Amino acid sequence: MLIKDILNAGKTAVSYEFFPPGTPKGWDKLFRSISKLTRLNPAYVSVTYGAGGSTRNRTHNLVTRLLRETDVEIVAHLTCVGHRHDEMKEILDRYAESGVHNILALQGDLPRESSADGISHVYDFHHASDLVESIRENYPEMGVGVAGFPEGHPSSLNRLEEIQRLKDKVDAGADYIVTQLFFDNRDYYDFVDRCMLAGINVPVIAGIMPITSRKNMNHMARLALRTRFPAGLIKTVNRAETDERVEMAGTHWATEQVRDLLDRGAPGIHLYTLNNSVATLRIGESLGLDGFGTLL
Repeated sequence: MLIKDILNAGKTAVSYEFFPPGTPKGWDKLFRSISKLTRLNPAYVSVTYGAGGSTRNRTHNLVTRLLRETDVEIVAHLTCVGHRHDEMKEILDRYAESGVHNILALQGDLPRESSADGISHVYDFHHASDLVESIRENYPEMGVGVAGFPEGHPSSLNRLEEIQRLKDKVDAGADYIVTQLFFDNRDYYDFVDRCMLAGINVPVIAGIMPITSRKNMNHMARLALRTRFPAGLIKTVNRAETDERVEMAGTHWATEQVRDLLDRGAPGIHLYTLNNSVATLRIGESLGLDGFGTLL
């Protein structure tokens, strides 16, 4: 099923994100988490793709294993910068042959060996909108999502330009937007309003990542360079005396975010799990939900 059809069903779709591990131990841990979370009937799960395609094969292996061993719908992340058309066709052909129907089209980072001013001379894809357009032209049966940044894209010069770039992706054929993580729902609602003002009328899925430790919080700050930690959240974390307490506090904060998003009818909520099921399970339990997938 295409993600756009799930989102158009009139319910809030809850989904989870995983990344391909680098070690056998990591794979075992991941599939223990997946086995617990898939019992909650997620609307779909997504699998990340390393910068410059650095985890390309591991991403494909994880996606195909999930297709074989679970009944859940899969979204494969795909970054385009640093790729040629023939490389991208090979990747997308493999996904199509494996039964992957949904792609999250991302720009990604330029490979380390390339210089920024050489991109137009070496590679065929400059922006995520180029990838969306290519998928729409060559794989019309596939669903395509794109990323949005409620707190601002790290490389954007201003918020007006940023929304125009997002509109370019939607105009190229994107079915929906999934946001980068945020900790203040007002940023999400403002982002949705600005999308509407720009003529962007596809569903905007809210991306939520619970804080599970101070180390995890610092990782988030590096992962999303414009991440804004509200003062109230910082105070809450500072009051916690151990990482166990930080995890409880961070999960509570994320639970309140999810509750508010559900109450206000967000079309989708995407939980960044970091391959750990504990926080996601606690959020569902705290909200009194037996299943934490497609909700009324």
